[in-house]
Amino acid sequence: MVTLMLLPGMDGTGLLLEPFVAALGQEFNVQVMRYPTDVPLDYAELEALCRAALPREEPFILLGESFSGPIAVALAATHSPQLKGLILSCTFVRNPRPIFAPLRTLVGLLPVSLAPMRVLCHLLLGRFSNPGLRALLEQAITQVSPAALRARLRAVLSVDVSVKLAAVKVPSLYLRATHDQVVPPSASALIAKLSPHTQIVEMDGPHCLLQTNPSGAAQIVAAFIRQVQYLQGENP
Repeated sequence: MVTLMLLPGMDGTGLLLEPFVAALGQEFNVQVMRYPTDVPLDYAELEALCRAALPREEPFILLGESFSGPIAVALAATHSPQLKGLILSCTFVRNPRPIFAPLRTLVGLLPVSLAPMRVLCHLLLGRFSNPGLRALLEQAITQVSPAALRARLRAVLSVDVSVKLAAVKVPSLYLRATHDQVVPPSASALIAKLSPHTQIVEMDGPHCLLQTNPSGAAQIVAAFIRQVQYLQGENP
């Protein structure tokens, strides 16, 4: 059975992926990577943690959500023989908001722990918000230290794995949300340009697409995995 390795968004707790994991059911073996909540790590350090956790004997597919997209791309570019596919959800290979790049040195001064939840909910959930999702988002964010969040914000502002994306050879899928207020359409356009074989699927939803439409996303992801298994000559 293929393993679907999920790399979470900026919170890194994995909590926000629970609705999506539940929607996937039991057809695939699903593993959720969880990042340290109190250690300020950059992309290279988080990539090393993920690499150590990858399956070594069985086939796997990577799914990088939002913040973790660059990590998934970097891992996929190393051509692990067990890697069979790459899925990216509402993510990027370069800083999706380059206008903020000069603020990288000021990230350490941001009071991230004081960011109003209503602002985060507006950006991440938009009109798709509901009490359950708001509570889950707050639970995830409050578990992560301000230092860890700042380190991840700083990493986003300088990331560029575009060369690595061009080296990825496995079948790839990108989920693009129609109402994403965090990652603009230019991010997926760049991915399509650098990796023409990547299948782009547009879905109605906000940045937190896997949370607001877990069933729809699970159906698309499951179909992609089955297709990859068929191409590899493996039993679904």
